[in-house]
Amino acid sequence: MTDIELPEVGPPVPLRLTGDQGRLLAVSGVVTAVPSPFAAGTWLIGAAGKVGAARVGDVVVRIAPKVSIDRLLFLLGYSVHGAEWLRERVDMGAAPDLVPVVAQALWRQVSRAVAQGLLPGYVEVEESAPVLRGRLLESAQLALHHGLPLPLEVRHDEFTVDIPENQILRAACERMLLVPWVDAESARQLRRLLRDFADVTPLRRGDSVPAWQASRINVRYHAALRLAELVLRATSVEHGPGAVAVNGFLIDMPRLFEDFVTVALREALEGTFGGRVDGQARHHLDVASRVPLRPDIVWRFAEVPTAVIDAKYKAEKPAGYPNADLYQMLAYCTVLGLRRGHLVYAAGNEEPARHVVRGAGAEIVCHALDLGQTPDKLLAEVSLLASKIALGTLAALLERRCATGTCRRRRSARATISTRVPR
Repeated sequence: MTDIELPEVGPPVPLRLTGDQGRLLAVSGVVTAVPSPFAAGTWLIGAAGKVGAARVGDVVVRIAPKVSIDRLLFLLGYSVHGAEWLRERVDMGAAPDLVPVVAQALWRQVSRAVAQGLLPGYVEVEESAPVLRGRLLESAQLALHHGLPLPLEVRHDEFTVDIPENQILRAACERMLLVPWVDAESARQLRRLLRDFADVTPLRRGDSVPAWQASRINVRYHAALRLAELVLRATSVEHGPGAVAVNGFLIDMPRLFEDFVTVALREALEGTFGGRVDGQARHHLDVASRVPLRPDIVWRFAEVPTAVIDAKYKAEKPAGYPNADLYQMLAYCTVLGLRRGHLVYAAGNEEPARHVVRGAGAEIVCHALDLGQTPDKLLAEVSLLASKIALGTLAALLERRCATGTCRRRRSARATISTRVPR
């Protein structure tokens, strides 16, 4: 077994690997891997936007995030559950690495949730039975048994512990045991917990995560379920080219940042200023609808686009197109008929800036969010960003709507918006 440790940012690291190991890493998508042009048998291995730990063939890769672990898990939780994640703050351990911290938090939260026993509930069951229970399924009875009196095709509610909540917790514990770098204490506790879920149906690889609804009945499960869902998202097996199986706990940082900005800005914009935020809504650049566009956020009032926002963990600079993000945002503004677009970067990857496009009458504003802040300060910064976006877009909208009104009405409308912007 070969162990590789990498930072999230930094140049590729030269490592001695076999040809098979290097090729598996190259097609896995976990890291970047190319043969070194200077030394035979050496591969240049670098981070590819993911953090965590994974096993690819007989190679175990660990990628350390540049932000602290508690900040990273806050972003992960908030991007999936929004403000609900803050109501049941999940306590994290003091382990120095991401995987042990998540493993320890998982078994502690699950242990706390099932301390009074597994939560039972009613599930709908369809089966063939010798006696009538619940409702007779007439169509199924005639199709399967051709008028015979027995067995009966019935549908009924059964009181059982084999409910979605328990299936999610069991699946998360099983997945976490497959992740490399799980500490021995967590592995022992997770195996102990699985004995409690013996009567719960396991989820197979590829099965979708069952849906559950938060209620007062399952309130003791809430924190554990939210953490378990994060574990299931991060441990999903991906098959790259050539059916390369990847087992591990991996977080895609660009996708995480995009999801966090979308959720946080949606709550800030809709909660304070109203309207509707559409995420990843489908548009097209051309009249023939052959070139799709999917901006991260389109903020609408009365179905009219008023602002477009795109989240970028770092600036995209492909060869030949060093300002690809700006070109993309200009396309969004053109299609949506907007004069201003907003790009939101993670601080440290790109600096705030303002670009006025020649001959287009469009302006592209670049913002930066500091992910190293405490959750409260980060959300306050998002609220301030939402207010700045709203001040410009709503003022422009009111100017158009008040074009036939008096200057006093315009000044009053602008002043009303300004009072909502934090100083």
